[in-house]
Amino acid sequence: MTGTASPAKHAFVRGLGADEVIDHTTVARDMDVVVQMFGGEAGLRALECVRPGGILVSGQAAWTPGLHERAGELGVRAAGYLVDPDGAGLDALAGLVAEGRLKVHVDAVFPLAEAAEAHDLLGSGRTRGKVVLAVGETN
Repeated sequence: MTGTASPAKHAFVRGLGADEVIDHTTVARDMDVVVQMFGGEAGLRALECVRPGGILVSGQAAWTPGLHERAGELGVRAAGYLVDPDGAGLDALAGLVAEGRLKVHVDAVFPLAEAAEAHDLLGSGRTRGKVVLAVGETN
């Protein structure tokens, strides 16, 4: 599994399980499967990383106009997915976290009143992991 990140985050990404990490500004080539979490132009550019016959799986396919058409031109497949709230699924994930089999790295926690600051942090591209908005009292 190959991950992408800025050089300062390579060790972090390796720690998440990546076998190889490349600079996020480098265009990887000939990947069998690419999982892309950004839409728009970034989603379209990700198609160039996929080898002919491979597939791009996008969490933002619905917000990437022309994705499927461009994939066809390049001889690759593109698929999108949406996640629906699912109580049983969330319980299963919570169980994996409790067992230590699923780890979530939280970079920062903000009270809901500081949502704008949390948004600014996310927009900076300087996070490593999740940014959480805490609702109500936190310990």
